[in-house]
Amino acid sequence: MANGVDQRRFSREYKLAVIERMASGEPVSALSRELGIARKCLYQWRDRYRIGGAMALRSRGRMTKAEAAAVRGESAVLPQAGSAPPRAPPDELKRARARIAELERKIGQQELDLDFFQRALRYVEEAQQQSDAPGGTASTRSSKR
Repeated sequence: MANGVDQRRFSREYKLAVIERMASGEPVSALSRELGIARKCLYQWRDRYRIGGAMALRSRGRMTKAEAAAVRGESAVLPQAGSAPPRAPPDELKRARARIAELERKIGQQELDLDFFQRALRYVEEAQQQSDAPGGTASTRSSKR
């Protein structure tokens, strides 16, 4: 290490194996000590992988255009097991929150409707019980034919 910066190079496969161990729940501090790699570096690998998948993990040499695009999050990457879902763009997040608010309003309206109909049903049942009581007026057929 020169000036606190790790000058070693690791293959993409090696980085993926380390990220897989992190995703399986191994403590990052223990991995860092075992591998002799700074925790910060391990977290950077994980973050790059979450943003751009395996292509975002550089191996040796200069980054290719595909790798650079992956690091910027421009390529579509399927989420891997154990990794956090990719972050949604701000406008997509805004639309999702608006949809949630709309659905919550609908649920509230449905609760009001349900309460109304439950009260109406109780009212009808009470009125029916009163007319069935002794001395109540019985229903008769109309004399008109």
